[in-house]
Amino acid sequence: MKRVVTAVVVLCCALTAGAQTKLTFDGAMRRALEVNNIVERARYGVDVAEANKNYILSAVLPRITLSGDLTRNSIEQSFGEGEEAIAILPRNDWAYRITLSQPIYAGRRELRAYSQAKIGIENAREGTLAAEDAALLRVASNYLAVLNADRRVDVERRNIELAERRLAQSQAFYEAGEVTRVDVLRAETAMKAAQRLMAAAAAQREHAAGQLRTELDLDGAIEVTPAERTLPPLPAEENLVARATSERPDVDIAENNLRVAKLEVQKQRGFWLPTVRFDGGYIQQRTPFPANSYAYGALRFDVPLFQSGEVIARVAGAKSQEKQAELALEEAKTEAREDVRRALADLRSAEIGLQLATEQLEAAQAEYEQAFDLYRAQEATSLDVASSETSLADARRAVAEETLNRELAELRVWYAAGSLKDAVGVTK
Repeated sequence: MKRVVTAVVVLCCALTAGAQTKLTFDGAMRRALEVNNIVERARYGVDVAEANKNYILSAVLPRITLSGDLTRNSIEQSFGEGEEAIAILPRNDWAYRITLSQPIYAGRRELRAYSQAKIGIENAREGTLAAEDAALLRVASNYLAVLNADRRVDVERRNIELAERRLAQSQAFYEAGEVTRVDVLRAETAMKAAQRLMAAAAAQREHAAGQLRTELDLDGAIEVTPAERTLPPLPAEENLVARATSERPDVDIAENNLRVAKLEVQKQRGFWLPTVRFDGGYIQQRTPFPANSYAYGALRFDVPLFQSGEVIARVAGAKSQEKQAELALEEAKTEAREDVRRALADLRSAEIGLQLATEQLEAAQAEYEQAFDLYRAQEATSLDVASSETSLADARRAVAEETLNRELAELRVWYAAGSLKDAVGVTK
């Protein structure tokens, strides 16, 4: 029996032995922002938005083009005779030209599009912040889950010790003829149950460690240490709500989307206005008629007179999108407020649960000690000891689980308020 218990303990501890990577909480938080693939993808979104802004800007900058042609005609025609003849259609003709085109005015549509592109960069940056916050929450949750699994393994190891203690006592009573073999079998059953739960706790640790390895781009075994420092005290609820409605990335993105929608209305109205551009160029050609080289400049404009309601429809659609953006902003702020309130409610529930679990553990520990003393004095049955032993084991597990719930609930409050980076000490 001792060999079986030892084998289970060795099997459960082998998953954390010889760890290749030793992580601290602060180190895991920093690494999450450095190597997480989701965060990296979000950061490349900023580069895409920057490139789009440059593309929009190029529409209002001058364009210079060099073009040319070589022509073989079927006939040749000239004007005049002899040395005074001027070819107006040579058999072999060539020409090249350099042209410049500069938009001057287009109803300020390009300016509105450029402003929208700049807001798109802001949105991409806010999206990166949101991805970073989400990655920090996942890594912190997985890190704490690994710590909790380590605690659970330790709890199950101590529960096995309870079963060993009862098994040894019942075996002694059986050998002395004081009890039947039922007591020994009952103790062996409790031992097997404790071993099974310990193996399950070890597997749970591996699942949490696997999630942590995925988020941190690691390979091999992971050893984690308790957090070096605690989270700062939580501000009052109204302060957290104010932070959430002013600092959360999703709220900022909703506000930016409303700005984009307002600009879109103005941009669509610009299609009612005329467009003006300047064209200039230099032409060199073989044909001397009317001249073999010359330059020109032209101011060109288009004035929309009748567009069959196209612009009216565009403006109406843009106004509807503006209303949608306003509603989305209100929804984002409402969701942010309620996220904070729900997170605070979960935190209060978790704190109460941890307090009750701690008190339950104290009571279960006292009950077990008294029940075992009575059993050893043969004043209580093995069923009494088994019941108190189960209560103590459950109370230990409850403390471990409620500790994790409390830690996760506090993290989620900071996350809901949009201040997780400040809480965990990661600089922006």
